[in-house]
Amino acid sequence: MMLPPLDPWARALLVLRLLHVDPVGLGGLWLRARPGPARAAFSAQLASLPLAQTRIHPGIGDTELYGGLDLSATLGAGRLILRAGLLAEAGVLTLTMAERCPPGLAARLGQTLDARGCALIAMDEGAEPDEQLPAALADRLGLFLCLDDLPLAAVSETISGDFNAARALLPHVVLPATVLADLAITAAALGIGSLRAPLLACVAARAMAALNGHDTVQPEDAQRAVELVYAHRATVFPEPEEPQQEQTEQEPEPPQDDTDQGQSDQMDIPEEILLEAALAALPRDLLAQLAAGQSTRATANSGTGAARKGNRRGRPLPSRPGRLDGRNRIDLVATLTAAAPWQPLRRAQAPHHAALHIRPGDIRVKRFQETSDRLLIFVVDASGSAAMARLAEAKGAVELLLAEAYARRDHVSLIAFRGEGAELLLPPTRSLVQTKRRLAGLPGGGGTPLAAGLKAAMEVALQARARGMTPSIALLTDGRANIALDGTANRALAGEDATRMARVLCAQNTPALVIDTGKRPADALRDLAVVLNGPYIPMPRADARKLSVAVGAALDA
Repeated sequence: MMLPPLDPWARALLVLRLLHVDPVGLGGLWLRARPGPARAAFSAQLASLPLAQTRIHPGIGDTELYGGLDLSATLGAGRLILRAGLLAEAGVLTLTMAERCPPGLAARLGQTLDARGCALIAMDEGAEPDEQLPAALADRLGLFLCLDDLPLAAVSETISGDFNAARALLPHVVLPATVLADLAITAAALGIGSLRAPLLACVAARAMAALNGHDTVQPEDAQRAVELVYAHRATVFPEPEEPQQEQTEQEPEPPQDDTDQGQSDQMDIPEEILLEAALAALPRDLLAQLAAGQSTRATANSGTGAARKGNRRGRPLPSRPGRLDGRNRIDLVATLTAAAPWQPLRRAQAPHHAALHIRPGDIRVKRFQETSDRLLIFVVDASGSAAMARLAEAKGAVELLLAEAYARRDHVSLIAFRGEGAELLLPPTRSLVQTKRRLAGLPGGGGTPLAAGLKAAMEVALQARARGMTPSIALLTDGRANIALDGTANRALAGEDATRMARVLCAQNTPALVIDTGKRPADALRDLAVVLNGPYIPMPRADARKLSVAVGAALDA
């Protein structure tokens, strides 16, 4: 029997109960919620977890995590004094602003979750769909909860009671082999490739059974586990099966085996129930992406361009040895930390000099990482009778991306190719008014000079890169090239020119993708995507929303 889906606050209370029973086994919680009354109420109840809790931030260093030299105490005592790190004792780590967690910290925390037996509460405050927890952590956290747009009126009851009985029962809960197989099959049906997901679902199902006082995992326990563990990991939206026609002749049912093999061997959960449970719990903003054949990709950035290291501004990076040349900025704390262990030896060598002994090898300079603006170059096939439909789709996708450009710092450009060449219809811009004016009337018809379109895109990409931007190319077409670069109608030469231009773009490390808008996938466009070293996305009848989602997901990967 299919259980009704939980409302957001009821799901939040269930997550809290599961964390009280087995926080370490579940790995922790990915909490996606911007600051508000609902998150404040939930965070207040997290304080009652049975393990010690420690708050960390994305900029925390290895010394704070793992321990190291206590600089002030060492300088004051004249000898090495070490201090323990925050990870010395197992407990619950609360990572604030988890959407800004750098890859290095995500890898360290993931290793800690695997080896040290602690739990992590990732507080994701991302405002955009692509501002999410790094994949290295999202894969290790069993539970997911989204409290965005949850009004204070929905926050009613709180958890209460004693969970000691559930914790005592947990080691004795039996997970039937059939339930394990059903959880694995459901994960495969939802396109979940990670092997951690079924294991975490098993842990959640056993914790649910312990909460309900069951010594064996029941179907309702497995269903709730699927809702909490699989919904946000799904990458495939299963199509509903067509109802089968009623058979006139019913086959005789096989005789029931009266042998009692135990409840753990006879339990069988219909696959449809677990799939519906996961789909019912899918976030609203994920359904459109799944319908378009795309999944939400967790990225460490906010969709901006390439990261560049510098020494003047941007996000701080760990300092490195350097020298004072008038351009670098010295990291005073890191320099003193590097020099502190050598002070007793240096003072013994120079007893007349009682001050700090700083050598050139101790100098540490600051480093920063700044991100460049990203440019999306749409290269649209405007040839043939269906050109206006494709141009309308591109126009809608450009306007959708421009609506997010102010938050993502994206620029867009539009190139249309038809007849004997390509035309730059929209130079790189973030102006929505200018875009609508340029896209008001676009011509269509003629041949398909694909090579000319790629060449024009390469020129725009080179100019953008010279201005410090990060260009990416999205090619929209439904046919094969039939106009060469010299303007002649030679299909073979046109194909060679297009392949040659694709090789040049690939050699310049310009990210690109090919969107096939034809009725059937074209092998020639698939081969062109291979040369470009980019994804090939067949999207017949693609509308502006699907196109925008596909471009954003593919270029953010």
